[in-house]
Amino acid sequence: MHWTPRNAARCSLFLYFVTFACAQTPVPGDTEAAADKVYQAHDWKASEAAYSSLTQKSPANARFWYRLGTAQKSLGKFDDALASFAKAESAGAPRYLSQYAIAEAQALKGNSDGAFRALDEALKAGYALPDQLSADADLVSLHNDARFAKLLDQAKRAQAPCKYGPEYRQFDFWIGEWSVVTAKGEMPAGDSRIELTLGDCVIVENWTSKNSLYAGKSYNVYNVAEKRWEQFWVDNSAGMIHFYGGLKDGVMDFYTQDQPQPDGTSNQRHLRFFPLAPDKVRQFSQASADHGKTWTGEYDFIYTRKKN
Repeated sequence: MHWTPRNAARCSLFLYFVTFACAQTPVPGDTEAAADKVYQAHDWKASEAAYSSLTQKSPANARFWYRLGTAQKSLGKFDDALASFAKAESAGAPRYLSQYAIAEAQALKGNSDGAFRALDEALKAGYALPDQLSADADLVSLHNDARFAKLLDQAKRAQAPCKYGPEYRQFDFWIGEWSVVTAKGEMPAGDSRIELTLGDCVIVENWTSKNSLYAGKSYNVYNVAEKRWEQFWVDNSAGMIHFYGGLKDGVMDFYTQDQPQPDGTSNQRHLRFFPLAPDKVRQFSQASADHGKTWTGEYDFIYTRKKN
């Protein structure tokens, strides 16, 4: 997994504290344990005292500064909390987390402009928890401002980008449980289960042949950076193929680059999916050994949706 702001924002705040706390320099003795106990009990006065002491002993510990800010915010000491959250960020706390906490403190302080600026920064840094945003009691004063609805929509889109935008849904016609036969002669070819997964971002094909042990999977995604669809095919014979293309005139049209073959030749593939009806799809594959000048049919399949 590549660590990106979007991936980071999808982690819960609890997970952050579990992992980030482990990276901090521990304080000897029972002082940290005692501070944690009063913090978990929401004894904010005791928490403020405990974490004030801990930040003096370990000023580079972002978690201590963050918890000190939380205690101060809960006690109504908003300016002190803002300073502590800023120090938490300087010490290494994720910006999306510290800016969100700053937004809470600003909202409680009555500074809506400051709160919206901080929320905007949190979203830019990867914040993507719309349910938390809408349910946060500290932010209630912002709800009637038009800017809040806009930020909430941004958080929803950041959390589930593939649920928005028509390009992500162009290949949905292939989703389902299918019986597959050859287009010529209607001979049984296999079964395929095509499913949507990972936040509706990935279409996964699960193929099993009828007359052999051959099986494979393909992972189909819309590459927003390249503005194209890509398919990655893998199988149980150590095969792997990378297709790329897009929807053209209602047909999902894929190609590969020229692939060198063991005998010194090259091979290029052209794969198309034709939605013939709501319950029928044609998959047609061709190959070229002369860099796309001429094409030869490889297989021609008809997918028929299975009835429940």
